Amino acid sequence: MRKLILALTVVCLVGLSAWMSVPRHIHSERELYHTRAFVSAYGGLPDTTNSMFTGSGKCAGCHATDPNFYASIAGQTYPAFPIPEGHDVNPTDMWRSSIMANSAKDPFWRAKVTHEVAVNPEHQAELEDKCTSCHAPLGHFAAHNDGLSHYTLEMLAMDSLALDGVSCVACHQQSLENSGVSFSGEMHFDSAIIYGPYGAGKDEPPIYDLPMLTYSNYLPIYGSHISESKICADCHTLVVNSVDLEGNYTGIQYVEQATYHEWINSAFSGLGVDLPEDAEDFEATCQSCHMPQIDDPVIISSGYAFLEPRTPYGLHQLAGANTAMLEIMRDNLSQLGLTASIEQFDSTLLWTQQMLTEKTIDLEVLSTSWNDVIFGEDAYEIVVQLKNKAGHKFPSGYPSRRAFVELLISNPVGDTIFHSGKIDASGARIINADENGLSGYEPHYDIISSEEQVQIYEVVDGDVTGNPTNIQERAAIKLKDNRIVPYGFSINHNVYDTTSIVGEALFDPNFNSIGEISGTGSDDIIYSIPSEYFGDDSNFNLTINVWYQSMPPKWVESMFDYQTPEIELFESLYENHGAAPILIASHFSSINLVDNVESIENKVIVNLFPSPTYSDFITLNWKNLEANSVYELYNSSGLRVGGGMLYEISGSQNIDLPFANGIYLIKIYQSDGIITRRFAKK
Repeated sequence: MRKLILALTVVCLVGLSAWMSVPRHIHSERELYHTRAFVSAYGGLPDTTNSMFTGSGKCAGCHATDPNFYASIAGQTYPAFPIPEGHDVNPTDMWRSSIMANSAKDPFWRAKVTHEVAVNPEHQAELEDKCTSCHAPLGHFAAHNDGLSHYTLEMLAMDSLALDGVSCVACHQQSLENSGVSFSGEMHFDSAIIYGPYGAGKDEPPIYDLPMLTYSNYLPIYGSHISESKICADCHTLVVNSVDLEGNYTGIQYVEQATYHEWINSAFSGLGVDLPEDAEDFEATCQSCHMPQIDDPVIISSGYAFLEPRTPYGLHQLAGANTAMLEIMRDNLSQLGLTASIEQFDSTLLWTQQMLTEKTIDLEVLSTSWNDVIFGEDAYEIVVQLKNKAGHKFPSGYPSRRAFVELLISNPVGDTIFHSGKIDASGARIINADENGLSGYEPHYDIISSEEQVQIYEVVDGDVTGNPTNIQERAAIKLKDNRIVPYGFSINHNVYDTTSIVGEALFDPNFNSIGEISGTGSDDIIYSIPSEYFGDDSNFNLTINVWYQSMPPKWVESMFDYQTPEIELFESLYENHGAAPILIASHFSSINLVDNVESIENKVIVNLFPSPTYSDFITLNWKNLEANSVYELYNSSGLRVGGGMLYEISGSQNIDLPFANGIYLIKIYQSDGIITRRFAKK
């Protein structure tokens, strides 16, 4: 009889385990996370709890699709009524196919962690612990709360809550007082409290807390930080401890990524320096783009039809830019152990594609004309302007990401005349830029005059020897960072040390600047194409494409020299998927060279040579200015440090410079306005 009671007790406990279990950090290989009943009901989302957190499956009970069609449907009324054909905006199903939801299962991330460990195996505990703090926070922080000094990938693989990625409570349980005060995954959480965006105003419906207290032991309250960018800060600012090639710590703290600080140094935060007059019209938070709000009223919890709908409502789309990884995940659900459906991943892919094509870059051709660069051979000049519409640098985040410009001139029958940024037959590599792998990289260009030059917007990390590296623990210096800065960005901001422009872009007179106006968040590229490219033809087609690529082969493939199960899995997925970039902006037009032949005769031309200059003077060349024009020289602080006269209509003159290196501005006064040119002295 005692054995029968014991057996019945075991059966009951197994049946209730989905609601009562408290998993250890390492499960046995035979131990299931959930009952079959739970898996069927919630599609594999964990309803388990640990010492600090509860899984998304527990939240899904009220915040997934409402079978009665009252909750999570846009446009609900009060009193509510069922809307079977309504637009379902429940947070669970939008979130579950995002990169954030699958951050702990991301095969690229797992492979890269093991790559870092393979290079410096003695740092395994520290590396895995740091990386899991943002990619698997529910497992990482509970383990530390329970007294563990480090949290590992082995623990993650057997921890249902760690595998929940950046889950519901990873954001909604973040501390009100400590949110946004640290970085590199040093997050702070409050116990048994869920913060939300509602309940602040006296005219709002009161928060109905009984269901959450009853079923999950959380008290829901208003938290202002839930709608503020600072809740994203702790993970989207990552500083690493740099090591040399032997794995010895150098004492250098290297900023791997600083998306949050990039936002601070912009018009979008309202905290930028020397912002344009219309900057206040641009203020926005991270959530404004990645969780766009709708004004349609929404009941936010199912099972309680008497609740009043809330507005505005933030859609939990959490779309970023990594379409390649979303496609890999969608096409390998079972192999990667993912809980979202193909249809849900397709929705997130659509939102991500819309983000990339609508909210990143504006492309415009400013002018096309015959010109000569410095009174040399005639060249056809095409001035292309890219404007950053994002609230941070573009691209931003992980340093593998890049954007590049393809410019193609062809004749009417399709023959190529000039092609910069051409993609090879694999669809993933840039010809004339990727042949040397990590060992080389393209500089930033102000003027492109050869097909071998390609404008690539990227960050290039360097190790202690000054060589490019994709091993983040070895990153010690930035060799290049010409990613297009956001509108309102300033080199005088107090977070510029974490968001700096590095390389030739710093000395490009039209990078983040138009004339004497700075903070434009734009870059002009001058394509100066020598006349011999064109031959005797006069009619041509101009195509300009801007491409975005999250995992370029030249950045990824050196990782495949190491053998770990995670790297081998990612390599197979990567090879099957490919690494083609996504087109984010495009321009097509016809050009007629004859229409512009005579324009050079009367065109005003002002050039500085060389720029940057390494001497105590710079050469000013000009054509078609007014006689006896006045020029003035200013330093970066706006202080006048020189000036003089340009007596001739066309000519050349050396301008003496102050001893100090830095950015300088020359203003040339004409009756119809002021001509400005910016340059650098190094």
